[in-house]
Amino acid sequence: MYLIWLRVAVIFYVIASLAAVPAVLYAFPRWRKACLPAATLAFFFHLVSVVEMLGLRHSWVPVGYGQVESIMGLLIAGLYLVIRGIYGTDSFGIFALPAAFLLVFVPSIGPSRYVFPSNGVRVGWLIVHIAFLLAADAAMAFSMVSSFLYLAQERRIKSRIMKRGAVRQQVSMWVSLDWLPPLDTLERIAHATLLIGFPCMTVGLIVGSLLAQESVGPAYFFDPKVLLSFGMWLLYIVLLYIRRSAGLRGRRAAYLSSGTFVIMLLVWAANHFSQVHRFPAP
Repeated sequence: MYLIWLRVAVIFYVIASLAAVPAVLYAFPRWRKACLPAATLAFFFHLVSVVEMLGLRHSWVPVGYGQVESIMGLLIAGLYLVIRGIYGTDSFGIFALPAAFLLVFVPSIGPSRYVFPSNGVRVGWLIVHIAFLLAADAAMAFSMVSSFLYLAQERRIKSRIMKRGAVRQQVSMWVSLDWLPPLDTLERIAHATLLIGFPCMTVGLIVGSLLAQESVGPAYFFDPKVLLSFGMWLLYIVLLYIRRSAGLRGRRAAYLSSGTFVIMLLVWAANHFSQVHRFPAP
């Protein structure tokens, strides 16, 4: 019975996470009204599930990775609700609620691994997993290129300003960059591609977690590429949150985007050491 309550909690964690992300990162205030009730219901059903789970074992000590993950998710969700109640901020929801969902999602499947009804269904979800993660990587690459072009355009403009009023000697090295769009356009492109890439990466990681339960089980979460992917996902959230809350723009935003791009390169490099994500040889 505790699995039923845990699965109900997963549904509310999904609703709360979907409400928290647009409310905090995308400035949609209407979503805030759904975030707190959904998070509260998720915590309640999650708590009932944990109490019943431990009661069936007649022990208050968790056994196995599934129970530890479930209790950790419960503590994260509970701490978020405490902070929300005391300080009245939803900002931590973009970290806590998706993290609680990811921790609870695997234990909610049950002690046995999930089995897809057919190989065609599994291949379909695998295509979704790969497509969304590649879309996220492509969006991050566009954001990074836009950031680099922003820095080049900014330096070119400053070079022109410094030479204004002076005698023109030689053609400036930045004349070849006349084709670049304005700084504001480059800034908006960099930010827009980040906003597109984040939901793609989130969907890709969730689908990948489901796929892994059939093949490798909990060992999936110890894979270096998986750890780096979730690290990139967290850095994605930090980047979007800082840009939104602090109004970070221009050069500092470009430098911060570089960190996420470096993590993306590390994720690709980790494929050579991964035991789960090795691309098949031709």
